[in-house]
Amino acid sequence: MSSLEFEGVSVRYGKLTAVDGVNLTVPSGQVVGLVGESGSGKSTLAKAAVGLAPVSAGRVLLDGVDVRRLPRRRPLQMVFQDPYSSLDPRMAIGESITEAMPRGTARGARRAEVARLLELVHLDPDRAGMLPGQLSGGQRQRVALARALAGQPEVLIADEITSALDVSVQGAVLNLVRDVQRRLALSMLFISHNLAVVRYVSDVVAVMYLGRIVEAGPAEQVLTDPRHPYTRDLLASAPSAHRSLLADTDDPLADTEPADPHHPPAGCRYHPRCPIGPLVHTDRTLCTEADPADDAAHRPHRAACHFAA
Repeated sequence: MSSLEFEGVSVRYGKLTAVDGVNLTVPSGQVVGLVGESGSGKSTLAKAAVGLAPVSAGRVLLDGVDVRRLPRRRPLQMVFQDPYSSLDPRMAIGESITEAMPRGTARGARRAEVARLLELVHLDPDRAGMLPGQLSGGQRQRVALARALAGQPEVLIADEITSALDVSVQGAVLNLVRDVQRRLALSMLFISHNLAVVRYVSDVVAVMYLGRIVEAGPAEQVLTDPRHPYTRDLLASAPSAHRSLLADTDDPLADTEPADPHHPPAGCRYHPRCPIGPLVHTDRTLCTEADPADDAAHRPHRAACHFAA
């Protein structure tokens, strides 16, 4: 087992800062659920970990070693959102899985390992010769998981892996991911915009908004006693099973659009949408002047909110 740590990580594309000074740890053998709206920077953070996005500042560490110094086949693998585009349509699924294996594996051992991995993700090994186009979306995502496991990872990143699937198969894939993670004792960063999904699989929950982590802590604590208003708003928009966790679900600012990420607001980035901020409580000018992220470590759940307590 290994731990994955983001240490002050920023990712910039020109004038846009997609990820801004993120500090987050995926402890050894645990699942960290990263949640937030589309455009919050979740997938960009994941891509930075596997070398698909440029790290402009900070470091991504695997057991204390900068991932940029690791060999090409690093013990860190990623399963992508779209199972239809993540597999080569001209390559048999067995070949796709074999391609991810460490070099030097004998042919017979490769064949046996493909069969083992397909069984691990609940697919018939006889499907190894099939093309991706002959499989359903759920089956393709199982193949994508098997291919990631073929790289013998100690840390797995799952980026919205159920969002492109039919509702009828999402639960089966989630059960599979949770089972594989526990059986192989993997550390995992599980990314989703669905709080119900995150709650089901995660030990720790981190909430991301406009490129920053605004709240993080043990999953049950964050989801039953959220300290940041953004987390509460996410819970308010989740399925009805979560609504009872909130004191107020009639927030008139809930439909306000997020700020322009090219020009994030001064102070607290959430204050233009915040139901406890200066638009509602005019005396709370602190929210527009001081960045609550500066002393978030001293608040419950490291909440980036001046009034988290």
